[in-house]
Amino acid sequence: MATNTIRIDGVEVSFEAGQTIMDAALAAGIYIPHLCHKPGLSPHGSCKLCTVDVNGRAVSACTMPASDGMEVANDTEDLKEVRKSITQMLFVEGNHLCPSCEKSGDCTLQAVAYHLDMLDGHYPQFYPRREVDASHPSLVIDRDRCIMCELCVRASREVDGKDVFAISGRGTGRQLIVNSPTGKLGDSDISMDDLAAHICPVGAILIRDHGYEVPIGRRTFDLHSVAETDLGEVKLFKTKHHDEADGEVDGEKEGGVYGL
Repeated sequence: MATNTIRIDGVEVSFEAGQTIMDAALAAGIYIPHLCHKPGLSPHGSCKLCTVDVNGRAVSACTMPASDGMEVANDTEDLKEVRKSITQMLFVEGNHLCPSCEKSGDCTLQAVAYHLDMLDGHYPQFYPRREVDASHPSLVIDRDRCIMCELCVRASREVDGKDVFAISGRGTGRQLIVNSPTGKLGDSDISMDDLAAHICPVGAILIRDHGYEVPIGRRTFDLHSVAETDLGEVKLFKTKHHDEADGEVDGEKEGGVYGL
């Protein structure tokens, strides 16, 4: 039986019927920058960081089905500049103040910025003032940090079966909302066992009473590059303090986040 293949930056990659370019790339250990994609959830294509050139046409790798004989350009200077501009716009649209953010070192947006050699925001800051929801006993929503990736929306709907989150509004008025009688997270049925409580790639959904348990310098992206395509193996646990022995814990990659 003939094997279906595509070529990514000249590397031949096999794929199975129904896989997207992103699926095939990740299976082959090839990193395509992304923020809104999560294996196991339906593709969304909203962040556009995974834009690649296919036979001279720009497409989203997470939504474009792989097709035999495709020529995919991923690691080019032009695409890097486009991705850097998108990342800069995400930074200035929200209040992403990395040095004071509890998510620093575990933040995928921050890690992608480092990967793309982003040194500043370039564009004028928006400084939005969106509502913080601290009504839940275990979780806090800081909407100023939300990047509208809808990972929590899809995780709640497709994995948790609860449909807790949604996105409402348009343009600069677009924001994360909670499907509860009062619109407050505390009146929803979300629980700490839900994937939606842990999947946020930035600091928009935070766990109460667990700040800085993993010291700065020992967090996921302090120890690993975002381009490591097997980071989905990283589990949530309290890592050792910086003055303790280095190394992996129980055979797992060391890090401080749940299911990247």
